[in-house]
Amino acid sequence: METQRSFQRRRPIRGAAYSLEDFQKKYGLDDALAENLFIRFGPSSIELDLLMEAKRRILSFDELTEEIPLR
Repeated sequence: METQRSFQRRRPIRGAAYSLEDFQKKYGLDDALAENLFIRFGPSSIELDLLMEAKRRILSFDELTEEIPLR
């Protein structure tokens, strides 16, 4: 799978660079979503792994309201 859109990287790549195919395969993403994330966040394995970890984490209601002060 080759990306149809081009992008210009503004920051240096952190960690090893994923190919679009490797990223898609690792996370089981469909073509459109993999390409969208790859274009938006670049090929950095560190940044993409952190992104995917954050997308997987579902906060509980207690975690979401933990910092709200009680009245």
